[in-house]
Amino acid sequence: MNRITAGRRHPLARYAVLLLALGLIGGFYTVALAVSSGQRADAAIASGRADDVAEGKKLFEQSCSSCHGLNAEGTSTGPTLVGVGSAAVHFQVSSGRMPLANPGSQAPRKQPAPWAVGKEGEKRIEQLGAYIQSLGGGPTAVSKADVDTSKANAAKGGELFRANCIQCHNFVGAGGALTQGKYAPQLNPATPEQIYEAMITGPQAMPVFNDSIITPDQKRDMIAYIVGVRQQVDPGGSGLGRIGPVTEGLVAWVVGLSLLSLAAIWITAKRRQAK
Repeated sequence: MNRITAGRRHPLARYAVLLLALGLIGGFYTVALAVSSGQRADAAIASGRADDVAEGKKLFEQSCSSCHGLNAEGTSTGPTLVGVGSAAVHFQVSSGRMPLANPGSQAPRKQPAPWAVGKEGEKRIEQLGAYIQSLGGGPTAVSKADVDTSKANAAKGGELFRANCIQCHNFVGAGGALTQGKYAPQLNPATPEQIYEAMITGPQAMPVFNDSIITPDQKRDMIAYIVGVRQQVDPGGSGLGRIGPVTEGLVAWVVGLSLLSLAAIWITAKRRQAK
């Protein structure tokens, strides 16, 4: 008993107890995470057909594994895809950002890969998404019903867009420059599904707006606003890219001052001729 009491009074005893507690907590967290990941993977496989997962794996090995690893664990040229979900797959592949030909600070939007075009292409994207979904869950790809804006409020969507998005995407979704060569892309080419998926996955420099931050109904309101802005005309003349006061001020100074300078030269020349 005296030995135990003496051990408890040892200066290192408190650190030993702390390390033991941290080890137990870490082990419990690891086991819980493994169990939950397995449950999400089983649910993902159950929600789709097993053959879709198998076909998606083949497509992944052919088109994606060189950058993301054979098991989507990630490499030096591509991040891990475990847990990103099928929503990220649909957004990146349907917008042509992936597969990425030339790695850079940001993946640009371009024409989708030949195997991802048309109805057959959509099916292949679904299969690829089903495989990635089976690896660790994550946000699932949205459907047409998820982006149905027939009952959406575009006015409220505009308020939400101005509160959360204009800092990067401009008032009308024209995009803008960010740091370190990155940029917020313009939203005109994006489909409603891609806009919704971007909000729930947070691609590249964009933050994630999950349902606890912006509800699904609010997301549909924002999509209604973005789509509605595209249909607006510019009654005052040229929209100048709708970038805002920067281009408008540049045109006013360059064109306006040039015209004033030419007018001054013309008036001076006339006066000299008159004399």
